[in-house]
Amino acid sequence: MSALLAFYAANQAEVLARLGEHIVLVAVSIAIAAAIGIPLGIFAARQPALARPLIGLANLAQTIPSLALFGFLIPLPFIGGIGTRTALVALTLYAVLPIVRTTVSGLQGVDRAVLECAAAMGMTRRQVLRQVELPLAAPAILAGIRVATVVSVGTATIASAIGAGGLGDYIFRGLSMVDPIVILAGALPAALLALAADGLLALAGRAVDRRKGSRPLRLALATLAVVAIAAGGWLYRANPAAAITVGSKNFTEQVILGELLALTIERHTSLTVQRRLNLGGLLVSDEALRSGDVDVYVEYTGTALTALFNEPIGTPATVSERVRTLYASRGITMLPSLGFNNTFAILVRADAARAEKLAAISDLARVAPQWKAGFGYEFLERPDGFKGLAAAYGLRFAEPPRVMDLNLIYRALSAGEIDVTAGDATNGLIQSLGLAILADDRDYFPPYDAVPVINTATLLRYPELDRAIRTLVGRISATDMQRMNYAVDGQRRAAKDVAREFLDTIR
Repeated sequence: MSALLAFYAANQAEVLARLGEHIVLVAVSIAIAAAIGIPLGIFAARQPALARPLIGLANLAQTIPSLALFGFLIPLPFIGGIGTRTALVALTLYAVLPIVRTTVSGLQGVDRAVLECAAAMGMTRRQVLRQVELPLAAPAILAGIRVATVVSVGTATIASAIGAGGLGDYIFRGLSMVDPIVILAGALPAALLALAADGLLALAGRAVDRRKGSRPLRLALATLAVVAIAAGGWLYRANPAAAITVGSKNFTEQVILGELLALTIERHTSLTVQRRLNLGGLLVSDEALRSGDVDVYVEYTGTALTALFNEPIGTPATVSERVRTLYASRGITMLPSLGFNNTFAILVRADAARAEKLAAISDLARVAPQWKAGFGYEFLERPDGFKGLAAAYGLRFAEPPRVMDLNLIYRALSAGEIDVTAGDATNGLIQSLGLAILADDRDYFPPYDAVPVINTATLLRYPELDRAIRTLVGRISATDMQRMNYAVDGQRRAAKDVAREFLDTIR
């Protein structure tokens, strides 16, 4: 607990910013969902024949996994992209269902005799709805809003994967570092926020139930709107619009490279920089770059060639120029390499390599039928991944490889849960966990030079960016990168501090 409190004390401003972003995401999405869901529920209650398909459609949206829904939304115009807008759309879709369902059940649960009495008194249908039905259904409606709010607090943590911010930033950062303190720094406030929202809405529900009126419901919705507007205004003042947005994928090395780019731009220009680090994998980051939600991030040439542009591996000498040409056709400029090649590394435990006399990947074919393999999901699917590797080296494992999170795969190998995996050659945990790299003796993998890629339009608008980023070109060796990765993953240091210290050494 002391370590967690120390983390909060050291990162107070950032924690408050992430908490504010989380509150905005939840409050705004619930307010929109209520504005949509309550009228939709009233309509469904009035038209029973349409109620079933309407609720079925809402149920269908609820069954889509949140990460998949974010992925579906990213390419869509107007409502898609990277950042807060897409997160709000997804959270609203998830929140609409319980509100529609409880509105329908609340209105259908009103005693018919009460409605007949109201009609006999000369009330119009609108008056009956406003003065009789909604007040009696208000406890049920508020219960739906309560459920939707609690679910949204949890789901909003995943929105960090598409650059929407919130407390999920700490959870994803902690997962990439395998650091329980950082994970708790995001998970604990999210849990407390869910409990607080649940408690406040429960009190409002009891007030509605006692008074048999809709005034507390209106008060709860108004409070929600005020919280959203106030938190949004505070965040806008705390995070003014930035000229340049730096992105990164969702693993340690990428976060460090993102910080290196951001700090370099801040040091060498007067431009303001926004960080959207820990985005999803290749396709999410590339979509963010092409849509303009991100201006610059670091990619790897071999990854871009095979997994992004779907081209054959080719010869190492031609990869860089080919990728540069392909990026240019998309309106993206690829700058020269930062200085290191983060190739795929086929990893085994060092003691197993010695016992089985394994030095190269071709040696692995001898023991593969008795071994368990585990790989990240991208490596299993990409053209330069497992299928091509297995064909090139004749690898046949006893069972299909396990799909594992890339951030946890090194420790799974070290712990003996799997026997072989594919990792990054510059990962800092390779040496510290007693792992060994098998040589790519058939030159299967292309070069994976780390290169900054930037929107050409942004580069033309801010030519000083080119001069700033080029101060990093050729300055980062594989050893430097491995050392920085270990400082974050092994020594639990903040990526920003590690990046700043490295920049100080290359002035």
